[in-house]
Amino acid sequence: MTFAWPDHIKDPDTLPRMPAWTTSARAETLEDISFLTGAVLNQLHLVLGHKEVPHALLRDRLALRAAEACVAFSGRPKRAAELRDVVHLLRSGDLPGPAGETCLEWRRAAERSLSVKALARALPGAAPGQIATWLDAGRGPPVTRAAMVLEAVLSEAPRATTPALVLADAALAQALGWPHLVPLLAAGLKRADLRKRGDDLRLACHRVLISSAAEAVRQAADLTRRATHLKAVEPKLRAKGAGAAVEIFLTRDAVAPSALPLPDRAARRLCDRLVDLGAVRELTGRDTFRLYGV
Repeated sequence: MTFAWPDHIKDPDTLPRMPAWTTSARAETLEDISFLTGAVLNQLHLVLGHKEVPHALLRDRLALRAAEACVAFSGRPKRAAELRDVVHLLRSGDLPGPAGETCLEWRRAAERSLSVKALARALPGAAPGQIATWLDAGRGPPVTRAAMVLEAVLSEAPRATTPALVLADAALAQALGWPHLVPLLAAGLKRADLRKRGDDLRLACHRVLISSAAEAVRQAADLTRRATHLKAVEPKLRAKGAGAAVEIFLTRDAVAPSALPLPDRAARRLCDRLVDLGAVRELTGRDTFRLYGV
């Protein structure tokens, strides 16, 4: 059976908003916090069903946050701006380094339709059979499944933080019927949480998902407004290939002019024009080696 998102929401201004009580309520028991997590994830599910949401762009931006957290777990903290530089300013033949590879793993995992084969391509250090075995370790409701997968990976490979969190998010997405992995867990978990097991780990995952899913809803609303504006100014762009360039901006957290299907000078002019129109932002604050994003 083919999964289909609900199609009753047509206007980007009517994106469902996260009820305040879902994030302000205090929950002490696993039962209470499970109720709040379910409410928050349901709201995110409705938002992800909105056709005007730039889904690939949202996932790519969330992947950057997840990578930033995983790099910090490894003891080599780099801010999002540094990770953008590592990934988007790579030259042919350059190696991204450990931090860059972590960022690339998250981006690959989030950009492809969810499957064991796609996850194996995103996580080159894990064989497809091993990935399938770890995913099968998850049982029960969505958050429980995600926590069980996270525990299974870290119990067998304690240093495999990024694969563990990627697969936990994959298990969550599978349980919720989402066609793509949405990076949610990594950005909120603490290093101490990754040493927890059983109900303690489940509780940590619930707490994180309440805040991270709410943040994903907020980002989805913001990116939908920005994407709508970018599409609205597209007819004002005269450069040949501008339409294809706009589509790239709608799928990537950051874009270097060299990544656009235009000659170098024309690409830089297009980026500057989009900044003038308020459709994209320059992300680095530099005069050279600039990056742009919605």
